[in-house]
Amino acid sequence: MNRLSTKFAAAALAVAVLGGISAQARERKPKHKKNQDLSANPLANVHSQQPDKVLFDKAMIALKKGRFDVARLTLQTLLNTYPDSEYRMRAKLAVGDTWFKEGGAAALTQAEAEYKDFITFFPTAPEAAEAQMKVADIYYQQMEKPDRDYTNAQRAEQEYRNMINQFPDSVLVPRAKQKLRDVQEVLAEREAQIGLFYESRENFTAAIARLQTVADTYPLYSKSDQVLLGIGDAYAGEAHSVQIAPGLPGAVRERLRSMYLDRAAAAYDKVITRYPMAPHVEDARDRLVAMNRPIPEPSQSAIAESDAEERSRQPLRFTDRTLGLIKHGPSVVEAVHVGDPSLDDPKRTLAADITKQNVALFNSAINEGKAAAPAAPAKPTAANEPPRSDQPSEAPLQMSAPEGGTGVGVSIVNAPATDPNAVVKPVGSTNTALPAAEKPSEAPEQVNDIKPGQAPAQTADTAAAGKKKKKAPKANLDDESTSRKKKKKGLGKLNPF
Repeated sequence: MNRLSTKFAAAALAVAVLGGISAQARERKPKHKKNQDLSANPLANVHSQQPDKVLFDKAMIALKKGRFDVARLTLQTLLNTYPDSEYRMRAKLAVGDTWFKEGGAAALTQAEAEYKDFITFFPTAPEAAEAQMKVADIYYQQMEKPDRDYTNAQRAEQEYRNMINQFPDSVLVPRAKQKLRDVQEVLAEREAQIGLFYESRENFTAAIARLQTVADTYPLYSKSDQVLLGIGDAYAGEAHSVQIAPGLPGAVRERLRSMYLDRAAAAYDKVITRYPMAPHVEDARDRLVAMNRPIPEPSQSAIAESDAEERSRQPLRFTDRTLGLIKHGPSVVEAVHVGDPSLDDPKRTLAADITKQNVALFNSAINEGKAAAPAAPAKPTAANEPPRSDQPSEAPLQMSAPEGGTGVGVSIVNAPATDPNAVVKPVGSTNTALPAAEKPSEAPEQVNDIKPGQAPAQTADTAAAGKKKKKAPKANLDDESTSRKKKKKGLGKLNPF
């Protein structure tokens, strides 16, 4: 009996529970399907059935489902049919969104044109900042890696600057600043790679120009300490080139080398004072120690600023490196997330400017030597001092034969008698008058033994000359080498050669 009663009680309880559940299910009201697009429409009642609102909601649903052509057609119908609708401004902006989400070079170009038109028609509307932000995002999506074409990166930088300058009170300004930091990280990386390449080829002028541009324009670059080190190393390379250059005077070489080393030390000092928490600060300290230069101490504010910048960066992981090889755009993981990006136009340093600085340094080194050691005027030598090479003699030396006509000896005439510096003393007579010219001796008289009308006597020589001379025997020239053709004799006439 107990078992039977227990089973009946359990069955009754189950029936009661099932009956309550079914009754609760019958009392629950059926759920109505919620239109998701109505929640994104703050301009009118979500249950409004106005025709312009119906068209706008239909376009938003098509946009979310990826039917961009249908969404554009619906929005154009709304704009043409209801020009005074309260949805007109949002519909104009949504037309650009359809092109932006469709993607592709042609679609993005059309999206930029739509956003520019919106800013022109509604410059004071809050949505104008959103339109300008999306124009910058168009170029941000098309950015290439630092070693590729950088045109889109430059346009993105300019558009983000315009957005921040034109709409400083917009809620999108923080996001625009971070995007601008990312873009400037890519541009700075490109310039730094080019500068370091020039430095590896010992083209120090071009290297300094590129690296100085990065240091002046993009101070938030993640590798700014390496950039300053590269500038210092380039100036040190210039100093070494001056040291081994042939043809330079020693004083000029040392002064010019000292000037270049001063500039190198200034770059190393900036690494320590501006980026004291950067990873390459110790390298700058080592270079200053090797140059026997004092090591500066950074301020507390500089330490705090550098520490905040280094903590805001994300470390570059293995997955980021791997994805960087696959993805189309650049990697901006190491970009800083604090600090205000540069809102001014980039101030480029050209190689021609560095060349002019080098010429100015060279001229300064030469002129400094001339001003430091002026030429002293020549002083006449006193008595009992050796003659000076810079003090020429006042009277010319003349040499003549002494009196007596022997021709031996040297005498100095027209020389001052009181000259203490005279080295050659007079020899012979002190009389400076020239001697009288001597009369030449008379020639002996000519004697002619032949009388007029008498033939001259014939000597033995003339008799021998009168005899007929005998002919000398001819030499045998057959064995001699000659260019003349010889006559053949005997059997030689038969030889054709």
